[in-house]
Amino acid sequence: MTETIREKAQAALAEVEKVTAVVLPEPKGELVTLEAADPATTDEINKRIAEIDITQTNSIVSFGSAAQAELQQISQSMLAGVRNKDVGPAGDSLRGIVTTIRGFSVSELDVRRERSWWEKLLGRAAPMAKFAAKFEEVQGQIDKITDDLLKHEHVLLKDIESLDVLYDKTLQFYDELGLYIAAGEAKIADLDATTIPEKEAEVQAAAEDQAVMKAQELRDLRAARDDLERRVHDLKLTRQVTMQSLPSIRLVQENDKSLVTKINSTLVNTVPLWETQLAQAVTIQRSAEAAEAVRDANDLTNELLKANAENLRQANSTIRKEMERGVFDIEAVKEANANLIATINESLEIADEGKRKRAEAEVELQKMEQELKDTLAAAKARKTGTGDTIGTAAGAE
Repeated sequence: MTETIREKAQAALAEVEKVTAVVLPEPKGELVTLEAADPATTDEINKRIAEIDITQTNSIVSFGSAAQAELQQISQSMLAGVRNKDVGPAGDSLRGIVTTIRGFSVSELDVRRERSWWEKLLGRAAPMAKFAAKFEEVQGQIDKITDDLLKHEHVLLKDIESLDVLYDKTLQFYDELGLYIAAGEAKIADLDATTIPEKEAEVQAAAEDQAVMKAQELRDLRAARDDLERRVHDLKLTRQVTMQSLPSIRLVQENDKSLVTKINSTLVNTVPLWETQLAQAVTIQRSAEAAEAVRDANDLTNELLKANAENLRQANSTIRKEMERGVFDIEAVKEANANLIATINESLEIADEGKRKRAEAEVELQKMEQELKDTLAAAKARKTGTGDTIGTAAGAE
């Protein structure tokens, strides 16, 4: 490992200690109502109540959506430039959806799948990477590994910092949802306590020509109130999911920090040990190759002596046996005769079995014919329209 890489590893260790020292705040558990809120929180809740226009459907549908805008921007910036292969199983699922829409098979894009005979014929299944690696310099391979580890370390450090920002924004979104929920519940309470009863009183007091219009306004008001209640419920569900995502972010950060520490330890401690062990392996391998060459020379001499003697013995045995053999082996003649006899006996057995089955089938056919006649006779005897028709038709046949 070069001195430059060692210096980079030391610098990365300082960065790890820096990001590890960051303490992230914990989320608040309970929702704050308008009545129990402090003055500053009350002002924030009132601002969000002012966003609700009960007469506009879009105002209710989009209520609380502005809180997620900044969080969405952070998430999009983290996903920019990330490919499916970088997000594990989630990327596989997304890739599967896209390839299905486009008409491709996911298995065709999987480099780990078993190759077809055509691909093997073209040589695509050959492990070219392993073959080429045999001719690369060992030090160059170590430098490439350390360089790749440094790149991973750099990316993980950036991810840890990005997750800090994402955690803060998610926590802000969580708190913001609490304000919107409080505002929505306060608005619903006001509608139930004041606005809807006032509208009901207007309907009761309206003139006959205005009664229908006022009643419709009351129905619209109640429908808008129910829409707002459903929207607040959705915001509560979103807040719960957001709260669950906060410890997930923390867990990912902890895993990334552990990986960075492990990578750094590998660069500083493990890689130098590799180099030492590989240097020893080189000298051991060279000594082994020299000893193997001497052994191969001695083995070749011994093998030639033994092989020639064995070949002479086998050749002599083969020649003598062939000289003493007859034109036909008696065992072959006996086996052929036995097979012929067995074939004749089997043919006779099959013929007898065929005769027996045909006789049984004849009896069954007569029985079925008699059953059909009996049934048709019974149908005629019933004197029904259906029976007469069946009997007549059968008799015509």
